[in-house]
Amino acid sequence: MDQHRFTRMELLVGKSGMERLRGASVAVFGVGGVGSYAAEALARAGVGHLTLVDFDDICLTNINRQLHALDGTVGRPKVEVMAERCRAINPAAEVEPLKDFFRAETSDELLGRSYDHVLDCIDHITAKLHLLQSCRERNLPVIASMGAANKLDPTKIAVADLFETQKCRLARILRKELRRRGIDSGIRVVYSTEEFRPLGSETAACAENCVCPNRGDQLWSCTDRRVILGTSSYIPPLFGLTMAGEAIRSLLGE
Repeated sequence: MDQHRFTRMELLVGKSGMERLRGASVAVFGVGGVGSYAAEALARAGVGHLTLVDFDDICLTNINRQLHALDGTVGRPKVEVMAERCRAINPAAEVEPLKDFFRAETSDELLGRSYDHVLDCIDHITAKLHLLQSCRERNLPVIASMGAANKLDPTKIAVADLFETQKCRLARILRKELRRRGIDSGIRVVYSTEEFRPLGSETAACAENCVCPNRGDQLWSCTDRRVILGTSSYIPPLFGLTMAGEAIRSLLGE
């Protein structure tokens, strides 16, 4: 029955397209609300080689928006749970989960794997800047997620070069810092043109009482964050699905 697993995709892209996807190697950095949906969409499209990179474990507060977050998975590494899902979707795929944090010290190891495309779904600005700069220097095709938090309108999601985006605060910061590094074009992003929503007076309970599991071996907890933004159940997933779609079209030569 395995010949039927990707029949509907093959009807769309043809046998040669499926061969391209089966032979493609794609890395997803950050497997949270955006990255978990991106990874699964790539797996369901028949991408044959996936590398999933994330240092974090699944937290109870992830349940409203992250694909892998369920009662039975809280406390487990995000990359391991997503790798299991992707292998269950496509047992023939090579899926490598790497529980690691992308930074200057790990850049060469994590990017030196002959990827055909990179998806940047991380939200740590310093790490994100280094990842995007490193991909440009290596001529690695990359698409990046901009700010998916604090958004409600799915019709405002768009795809553009980072340096042509509007109304996204994260994109503005990245543009400024990347220009300082000599980069002023060539980074595709998914972003939202929705106007900034003023933060309400409510505060997240985890800002004072973090419930994330295994915090002892992590880099920070919710109590270390200055602001915890609200996130919907559908905007981060739509960002991730859009990123996967753009990467798949790129792999197909469209």
